[in-house]
Amino acid sequence: MRQQGATLIQMMLALAMAAVLTQLGMPAYTGLSDDLHSAAAARDLAQALRSARSHALLQGQTVRVQPMEGDWGKGWRVVLEHNQQVLREHRLSRPLRIAHNTPGQVRFSAVGVPLGRSNSTLEICERASPTGQHHVVLSTSGRISVRTGEPERGSLCARS
Repeated sequence: MRQQGATLIQMMLALAMAAVLTQLGMPAYTGLSDDLHSAAAARDLAQALRSARSHALLQGQTVRVQPMEGDWGKGWRVVLEHNQQVLREHRLSRPLRIAHNTPGQVRFSAVGVPLGRSNSTLEICERASPTGQHHVVLSTSGRISVRTGEPERGSLCARS
C-alpha cells in the first residue's frame, strides 16, 4: 500500500528545520528593521527642517524646530516663535538615540537663515555601534542634507 501523507517524524523534522532557520534569520531581520527605522527618522527630520525653513521664508517670521521633551530621539515639533503655534509635530514610533551639536533647538530667521550655531549636525546613532550611518546636516546657508555612511570628522554618537 502507498503512503498518502507525511509521518510524524517527517513533520517534526520539518518543524525543527523551520525553527532553526527562523533563529538564524532573526538577527538579520532586526538589523534591517533598525536601519530602515533610522533612515526614515533621518528623512523625516530633514523634511521637518526644510518645512520650518520654508515657513520662515513664506511668513517672514522666526520658526523653531525643537526636540520633544528635550530629546530628539523621541520626536520634534516645528513652532512659530512669536506665538508658540505648533505647525508640525512628529513623534517617533520607537525611540532612537540622536546625537547633535546643536544648542537644543534649530531656529530659522525670517529670511530662512539658521540662527545660532552654524553647520549643525544631527546623527542617528546605531544600537550596536558607536557611530551613526545617517546624518542630517544643516549648513550656514540653511541648506539641509541627509548623508549616509561614516562621518567625515568623527562620530557625534561616540562622544555622547
